[in-house]
Amino acid sequence: MLRLCGFIVAFILVSLTTFEACADRRVALVIGNSKYRDIPALKNPAKDAEDVSATFRLAGFEVFVAENLTKQQFEGQFRDYLAAVDGADLAVVYYSGHGFQIGGENFLIPVDASLKKAADIEVQAIKLNDVLEQLRSKSKIQVIILDACRNNPFPRNNYWLRDQLVTAGNTGLAQVRSSLNTLIAFATEPGAVAYDGSGDLSPFSSAFSRRALAPNQEIRTVMSAVRRDVVEATNGMQVPWENSSLIDDVVLVRRSNRPSLPPVLEKVVLSGVGPVALGLPEPVDVDGGTVSVSIERPPAMGRLMLDGKDVAVGEPIAGKDLPRLQMDVPKGTATQDEVDMLAYATHDNWGGGSQGILVFRVKSGEGAAGQQIMASLEAEQKQLVLERGIHITGAAEAIENRKIDIPVGVGPVALNLDFPTDDPAVSLKVSGYPATGTLSLPDRTLSPQSSLLAGEVDHLRYEPQIGAGAPVEVGFEIRADSSSAKPATMKLSPTVDACDTAAGEPLDLQGVVPGLLPNEIGAGAVAACEAAVKTYPDVARFRYELGRALLAAGRVAEARTAIEDAAKKGHVRAVFELGYLNATGTGTAIDRTQANALYKAAADKGDPYGMTSWGRALFNGYGVNRDTAKGLDLLLKAAAMGHTYAMNDLAAIFTEGRNGVPADPARAVAFLQAGVQRQDMYSMNLLGRNYLAGQGIDKDPKTAQALFQQATDLGQPYAPGSLARMYRDGVGVRQDPAEAQRLFELATTRGDPSSAYDRAALEMAKGDTADQAVAVRFLAFAVALDLRKELPDAKKGLAQFGTKPKTAALDALRQELKSKTPLSGSLDTQLVNAARGVWDEANPRRDLF
Repeated sequence: MLRLCGFIVAFILVSLTTFEACADRRVALVIGNSKYRDIPALKNPAKDAEDVSATFRLAGFEVFVAENLTKQQFEGQFRDYLAAVDGADLAVVYYSGHGFQIGGENFLIPVDASLKKAADIEVQAIKLNDVLEQLRSKSKIQVIILDACRNNPFPRNNYWLRDQLVTAGNTGLAQVRSSLNTLIAFATEPGAVAYDGSGDLSPFSSAFSRRALAPNQEIRTVMSAVRRDVVEATNGMQVPWENSSLIDDVVLVRRSNRPSLPPVLEKVVLSGVGPVALGLPEPVDVDGGTVSVSIERPPAMGRLMLDGKDVAVGEPIAGKDLPRLQMDVPKGTATQDEVDMLAYATHDNWGGGSQGILVFRVKSGEGAAGQQIMASLEAEQKQLVLERGIHITGAAEAIENRKIDIPVGVGPVALNLDFPTDDPAVSLKVSGYPATGTLSLPDRTLSPQSSLLAGEVDHLRYEPQIGAGAPVEVGFEIRADSSSAKPATMKLSPTVDACDTAAGEPLDLQGVVPGLLPNEIGAGAVAACEAAVKTYPDVARFRYELGRALLAAGRVAEARTAIEDAAKKGHVRAVFELGYLNATGTGTAIDRTQANALYKAAADKGDPYGMTSWGRALFNGYGVNRDTAKGLDLLLKAAAMGHTYAMNDLAAIFTEGRNGVPADPARAVAFLQAGVQRQDMYSMNLLGRNYLAGQGIDKDPKTAQALFQQATDLGQPYAPGSLARMYRDGVGVRQDPAEAQRLFELATTRGDPSSAYDRAALEMAKGDTADQAVAVRFLAFAVALDLRKELPDAKKGLAQFGTKPKTAALDALRQELKSKTPLSGSLDTQLVNAARGVWDEANPRRDLF
């Protein structure tokens, strides 16, 4: 079994080094923070974000744009972005707002940051290196662009950074070491200050938006142009700077497509009847630029004309005018059918081009035969115009008012519009690009200026943006030439699969929903996820969520198989889950070494659960040589991603001082407060204890009571005991032994051994009216639930009771058992086994607490 598990770990480690997404996937996150609450606001960042996001959309990126983010909002937005960028070729983050350095570390500042206490930087700010490490684990190339090098606006000058207090820098950002295939651009050089500017945009963002749209320019060339513009705009006071380790070229705006037109057309032209319209279709540039046309080879038998004027070889014609091009064949040129040819070339704004050929037969237009041919051609032309009109109308009807549900997180989804024509003269221009998400064809991503041909419409796809649930509208202008066009609009609604809704997990960086805790997974989750796996067999997330649902249903062996399948397909949280199964012995023997290998693999890919468990193992030396510094760093990284388990671990470390890390109760309180803000019931209970003891914060029993009650209502196992002790001792509340008794019993049913012990003690405190059998019962629960052996007095206390109360308690427990177990061992052993059996039967979900 161990050999097989080792093979699975090795297989997973290999699979996690590959990228699964389609080629040429480019995703940008653009943030503008202007409206700061406790520090001076900035005039331009929100406008910068709007302008820069439009630039990236025009460049064909999937764009996440956000303004005025709090720390929690940033965590959620960044997780959605990471899910979208997973496996991408290029990941871009553009940030405009406050930022400064501490001890060589750069921090981006959310709008709700106050940074009044030394511990605040860890829970209120965003470490740039954490952002960069996440991008490195998800994408092939990373680009971070920072218009954030402003003065440090906070009066405090020293903050905790890992295990030491560090003084903050007053100006600018620090230089960042970039790993392979990374570019980091700053609005100004390290240690210097960037300016907000006097216009609507900062000098840097304005220059970037303008220069980034230059087609087919490598990004280092773009940034050089930006630098020249900013130096000129600021009279040399601001010099943009970048650090690059790129080995691949990065071109933001690609314009490699050629104007699209039919390569060969046929036409009948009559001689002696004056100029005849050739009916050439207007060329379409799929990138949305303008197209010009030049005649490369003129016809030998006549002259070309446009609006009554001759057209010479090489003379540029606007693409929109091409349908009006005419040919005049002199009288007597053709006594019988003759063949002639016209060759022309199209050119776009970016050097792209294509060739077109018109082959035509010249027939005499003289006499009755000529008149008959002319009448026939005119009838054909009228029929063509009629048919084109019908095509355009039918095309508009195929799109207009369509409402299509599109699943989120399964890749680009075909719209299946069943377009009624493939007429090469019919094209569609994107007149209303969706507010979120990406339109694409198999060979290219569409932008707000794109066009596509009628024959491409049936291949049109849309991929909703993760985290954006509102319906979006997509508008098209359908036309066959510049004089005829019909608008059409359809609505696309992102939909979350029932499996994600039923079994998605919190902080899953490849997930699409906020997620559910294990105890929140309902009975219908298995069926929903089985259906999702069947429909989307290549989406690893659904296999993992099926594993979660099966675990919740107690089908451990099936769950492990599903989770292993998901891990092999590259789902990182599934790798962590396998580690958890090995660490807890769920469905297998406990194997701490195997668990740590899997935790490390998940942590290396940026998973906050993996970072927490691997960091905890390293910090405490659980199954691995202790590395306090690395363990602490991983826990801090996980907390920065919003993982409350890591916050609670850090709070415990700083409350007590462990493994050389000094105690700092105020620092512990900062992490617990961050956990409470994220509605973590464990943080609530722990912070309540700090308020009750006045540890790291002013003593406040009323606030402690409110936190204990909130945690109790959420199902936290230890909070009822915390509340019970307040009622037992009359601390901050009126003394109420009956309420204390109820709460101790509630905590016992949730698995709290200390509350079971205190309930037994409360019973014996009744003196002569005490029910010794009840005391024995709860002491048995205390021993049975004390898996860490932290209550040695419970076992000693149980031994002191006589046979009569023990027998009565044992009989009562055995009557509660659904499956009778044989009696064996001492009376105390039988009591403990029976208590454990009662609790296990009442709590079949081991992941509940």
